Amino acid sequence: MAARTHKRPIPAHTAPSRRSSRQPTGPGRGAGTPQSLESIERDIVRCEKCPRLRRYCQEIARIKRRAYRDQDYWGRPVPGFGDARARVWIVGLAPGAHGANRTGRIFTGDSSGDWLYRALHAAGFARIPTSTARDDGQKLDDAYISAAGRCAPPGNKPEAAELDRCAEFLGREFAAFDRLQIVVPLGKIAFDAVLRLLAAAGYAIPKPRPQFAHRGRFVLTAATGGSRRALVILPSYHPSRQNTQTGRLTRPMFDGVFADARALLGCPSRRPR
Repeated sequence: MAARTHKRPIPAHTAPSRRSSRQPTGPGRGAGTPQSLESIERDIVRCEKCPRLRRYCQEIARIKRRAYRDQDYWGRPVPGFGDARARVWIVGLAPGAHGANRTGRIFTGDSSGDWLYRALHAAGFARIPTSTARDDGQKLDDAYISAAGRCAPPGNKPEAAELDRCAEFLGREFAAFDRLQIVVPLGKIAFDAVLRLLAAAGYAIPKPRPQFAHRGRFVLTAATGGSRRALVILPSYHPSRQNTQTGRLTRPMFDGVFADARALLGCPSRRPR
């Protein structure tokens, strides 16, 4: 994002929320030197590598949707959100123009977020079933949410080169997790991004290559052995309006994904306090 746009400082009250600053050495070893999620979040918010996306996000933040005219839009790349010691990692596509691009928190402030946090709450991963703003009291336990792209793209369609630039952040987040067991890609673009990341991190991708399928669970193991933990890949349709309003994705179908994740962890549901 080499555009000569004005870099606004991040006020203390809008900075990404505090995360653990430990330096883990778990399943992400080989995906880069592990860093704290706080450091990764700061770098995401300050990223300027994709001029098209930065212009679009800033323009949306300037024009605003009528319903949100009285709100200050975030208008910057959106970092991940959740528990730094998560065993479940959810990877979406990209922020919504009037959702996370407005609120500054991933899957927050739009219908996709309504579906996701409701399902996470039902499975005991979220404190409350809604996510409307960064200061709404939401908290995740044992789950962390990221995206293949960190800026809202025009038409919800990021370009391949833009996703490639964002792949660095996914890799660094992956390296920061020391207890990860399950990855939930939401949609085919996220699914492909996850497989590329894990292949680069030394995981053996089966041949023929797994195809995206809702709840099409499979396990990946490290190709070179070592201390990397096997990972369960648990894909899901993305909770976009295109899927939820057409019935391609129903609430029982979506709830089932996170019920599967909870069962695979082998522990009872418990909501964070």
